[in-house]
Amino acid sequence: MSQSNLEKQEAKLKQLNQKIKAEKNKIEQNLGKQIIRSANLDYATLTTPQIKMIAKKVVAFLNQAQNNQ
Repeated sequence: MSQSNLEKQEAKLKQLNQKIKAEKNKIEQNLGKQIIRSANLDYATLTTPQIKMIAKKVVAFLNQAQNNQ
């Protein structure tokens, strides 16, 4: 394989990785928005410790639900 083809494939891979990262970020943001909306929380008053606590509670709930299956 020539250097040019390798460089083209590397560029395509980098672009694909960027798309995957962007999609992950989009999903994370949408999940956060849905949790905040569903819990009727106020964006303006959420602190970092509160966000971490909510995340831990969601993880505990999901882990418990998974263990009960």
